[in-house]
Amino acid sequence: MPLKKVVTLIFPGVHPFEFGVACEAFGIDRSDQGLPVYDFYVASETPEPVPSHNDFTLTTEHRFAEALDADLVIVSASDTDEIPTAVSQTLAQAYDNGATVMGLCSGAFAIGEAGLLDGRRCTTHWRHSARLAARFPLADVDPNVLYVCDGRVLTSAGTAAGLDLCLHVMRTEHGAEVANAVARRMVVPAHRDGGQAQYIDLPVPESASDGLAGLMDELLSELQAEHTVNTMAARVNMSPRTFARRFNEATGTTPHAWLLRQRVQFARRQLESTHEPIERIAQRSGFGTAALLRHHFLRHTGVAPTAYRRSFSEVGAHA
Repeated sequence: MPLKKVVTLIFPGVHPFEFGVACEAFGIDRSDQGLPVYDFYVASETPEPVPSHNDFTLTTEHRFAEALDADLVIVSASDTDEIPTAVSQTLAQAYDNGATVMGLCSGAFAIGEAGLLDGRRCTTHWRHSARLAARFPLADVDPNVLYVCDGRVLTSAGTAAGLDLCLHVMRTEHGAEVANAVARRMVVPAHRDGGQAQYIDLPVPESASDGLAGLMDELLSELQAEHTVNTMAARVNMSPRTFARRFNEATGTTPHAWLLRQRVQFARRQLESTHEPIERIAQRSGFGTAALLRHHFLRHTGVAPTAYRRSFSEVGAHA
């Protein structure tokens, strides 16, 4: 069935940015460029003004019943503690009637309340992913991707990832040429590489006692050097086995994995803030070669170092 009628539901706590994403993607007449035009509706449960997350209100003449014969029903990000029953009921009934449902950012919680995430792969903003998984244990939450399409249930990561998902829907419905034209109109990339991992700022884990805090500080200043469990254990006067066990207890990970993550973090900061060549950053971060840096950087962030630098460089540097 071709995508024609699109309804986005608003309810108390709606986040304006993600709501705007739905309006920008499907609520604008671009027929002057020969692009698809959708029957777009914003619907609320009652005629009363709907308070947003940012303390202003929205009103619309349309009610949730508009969603019951829609092709696509969108739920924007919202405050997730209490999803109105009418929202989850509307989503469930619209889905049963054949609609595709889309949750932008924390909109995934409303879809979960409708029972539509059980047994499905989904995503949300990385800050909410653990809570989503705990609240809906039958869902398969992937915190590392920009969006997930599992049948007629679509979910996206935070903020701009909602645009990525909307463009993906257009690409699937109308082809790459249409999606690219809409992306150019919105002045956004038609497709972004990688996933959420490249946007997550990973903190240094809290360390415990036994001299580990001092050792970890030293290691962060010596990333370019070679470190093994044996050499690290010797520096805190422990056997390698005891050191590995206590390190895991203190950080939740192995010494090797922790060190690798800190090297990637250092490389990220260098790519963001310096003009240093990739080879030099690889040496300073302890990877040794550009090839090894690319391998681990791609595995941890989902993008290559050069692509990351283009997206996040503070100095306009290019590798």
